[in-house]
Amino acid sequence: QVQLVESGGGLVQAGGSLRLSCAASGRNFGSYAMGWFRQAPGKQRELVAIVTSGGYTNYADSVKGRFTISRDNAKNTVDLQMNSLEPEDTAVYYCNLVKSGVNYWGSGTLVTVSS
Repeated sequence: QVQLVESGGGLVQAGGSLRLSCAASGRNFGSYAMGWFRQAPGKQRELVAIVTSGGYTNYADSVKGRFTISRDNAKNTVDLQMNSLEPEDTAVYYCNLVKSGVNYWGSGTLVTVSS
């Protein structure tokens, strides 16, 4: 069983920074790709960033150059450093792990960026 717990959301002014963290339970964490998704009010959930087991990263075009995803396999954590935040980044952010074809999600953490 995999459990994912996000932390680090909050209210920040435009141009500010936040760091989200996701702690994962379970074994062989380092074997799986991990990602961050977000869902804004009235919109579909979208991929923000992903990091593979080998450390390869990929980002949504809207966050490239501003967000950085990283993982620490020893601590079973994946972080999302968000800089130069914009009001359009306001959303609930979810941590994701795919194991044996099954998607696991955290409960989400709210990020609100004020203009």
